[in-house]
Amino acid sequence: MPQTGAATSKNKPSFKPVQAIRGMNDILPPESALWEWLEEKVRAVMHQWSYRNVRTPVLEHTGLFVRGLGEVTDIVEKEMYSFEDRADKQGDADHLSLRPEGTAGVVRAVSEHSYLYDGGKRLYYMAPMFRRERPQRGRYRQFHQVGAEALGFAGPEVDAEMILLAHELWQQIGLKDVTLQLNSLGQPEERQRHREALIAYFQANEDQLDEDAKRRLHSNPLRILDTKNPAMQELATQAPKLMEYLGDASLKHFEQVQAILQAQGVKWQINPRLVRGLDYYNLTVFEFVSEALGSQGTICGGGRYDYLIEQIGGKAAPAVGWAFGVERVLELVKEQQLVPAAKSPSVYAIVPDAAALPQAMALLTALRRMGVAAQLHTSADSAQGMGSFKSQFKRADASGAAWALVFGTDELARGEVALKPLRHAGEQVLYALSNIDALAARIQSPIAQ
Repeated sequence: MPQTGAATSKNKPSFKPVQAIRGMNDILPPESALWEWLEEKVRAVMHQWSYRNVRTPVLEHTGLFVRGLGEVTDIVEKEMYSFEDRADKQGDADHLSLRPEGTAGVVRAVSEHSYLYDGGKRLYYMAPMFRRERPQRGRYRQFHQVGAEALGFAGPEVDAEMILLAHELWQQIGLKDVTLQLNSLGQPEERQRHREALIAYFQANEDQLDEDAKRRLHSNPLRILDTKNPAMQELATQAPKLMEYLGDASLKHFEQVQAILQAQGVKWQINPRLVRGLDYYNLTVFEFVSEALGSQGTICGGGRYDYLIEQIGGKAAPAVGWAFGVERVLELVKEQQLVPAAKSPSVYAIVPDAAALPQAMALLTALRRMGVAAQLHTSADSAQGMGSFKSQFKRADASGAAWALVFGTDELARGEVALKPLRHAGEQVLYALSNIDALAARIQSPIAQ
């Protein structure tokens, strides 16, 4: 191992601490418990809505994202972690990228395995993504997304279902003041007519465009509507509206989506500037937005992408999906003080003599198999023994456990163990080691909650 730094006075090498890469964060307890809580909520809702889990590789061929997301998107142009793999014996090397989003990989997997051969599928994922951008609150270089994809379904009812699915998640989590924004991007030929009108409009006002808008003028003028530059807001607001270029079929599709949402009592706003950041969308697009996170207020976004499967070389099939950033949603959970109480063990085992450890650990194993969450007291330094009763009870109290299970020497000699309440009034009770059913029932009784 290479050494860094100078040797110490005792001739021991000193090493510079290795730290995590900027924007790629460790998640330690108790923070990790919050992540588990959210993941449990997601799994429960997905099960209720008949969405099944899918897992795809972290690394994909770069061409998947270039072809799927669009060459002039911010992700492909500036944010992907891409590299050339080690060449094989023939000198050929793959160009690979860490996935910056989840949809393209899911579509690739569905296409590669002919997964839609017997009809449409509803899928979801929870996975890390990677983008090289400036880290900020709720937005990191390694971040995590939950996504849902419904593939093989063309009807507006599935667009509405996807929106309602996300809405249900917010209800289960308890999020408040989350606004739904809707728009329709129509079909490619309608978007082309709108594109021509946009180019003409922005060319006529080219003196007001910033450098980013000028660069996108002919490659992706629709993205200019999504500008964050305050000086261009009025110009973008007055630009031709895509809705004015939609045909009857696209308008009817959008109206049916809204009718289903209205019947469910879900409120929304039409946002004609909502275009999403990726090239693969058509017809319905949507975002859930919260003002609690400042200017970067989108917590979930998605829409219909009927041409993506064919675009990456698969058999044409309609699809719709969304994704939300886990870090951003958890920021909102904290902002709205929705963090659940930390889970604690039901019982904390106090062992005054190390000689009792075999019996104590055997009993705890049996209790755990009966559904009891148990924590064993352990010593930081075996030379110091197990520690005093006082210090062990202090640890038991700090653990949050409802009960202390005391493996005293005299009690064990009689084949007994003592159960002492820590969170409610009551006397210590002795239980025979052979009567584990009664012991487990007492620990799990409502009075202990």
